[in-house]
Amino acid sequence: MVAAMAEVERLMRAAAVEIEPADPAGADARACIDAYLRELEQRFESGFDPARSVSANPEELVPPAGLFLLAYLDGRPVGCGALKVTGRKAGEVKRMWVAPDVRGLGIAQRLLDTLEQHAARMGLSILRLDTNRTLKEARALYVRNGYREIARYNDNPYADHWFEKRGLKRG
Repeated sequence: MVAAMAEVERLMRAAAVEIEPADPAGADARACIDAYLRELEQRFESGFDPARSVSANPEELVPPAGLFLLAYLDGRPVGCGALKVTGRKAGEVKRMWVAPDVRGLGIAQRLLDTLEQHAARMGLSILRLDTNRTLKEARALYVRNGYREIARYNDNPYADHWFEKRGLKRG
């Protein structure tokens, strides 16, 4: 009975999450991005310096160049994800992060689904991303969603795996 009650509570919390486009330079976005960068700094074996990575500057993450999403739970920003247009039909997933205290609620899945839907509506048919070997949860999410591992497509010094999904469909 206790397990069933906990599951109901988890499902209710998950249903309360709202995902919406946001200004990547806004305070809530900065809070999520800063938390994301701190986590990468802690988890990566060599630390993390965003200046050495592939760019994801605010001006690259707003229409028509891209999109930035925030996930909110009880009015608090608890996750983010971004889309950066990289070509006529291609884009890149950037800044995927969910606060540790709300992981397991399906927020990353919903962020990814929403990014893919927006990408398709923007006329993109290919999404790419890179990730570090320490981010096993991220790699599992991408594989589960039809991303396949591909050869290196950028010079991100922190990336160990590169993924691509083709044939995005408008939702």
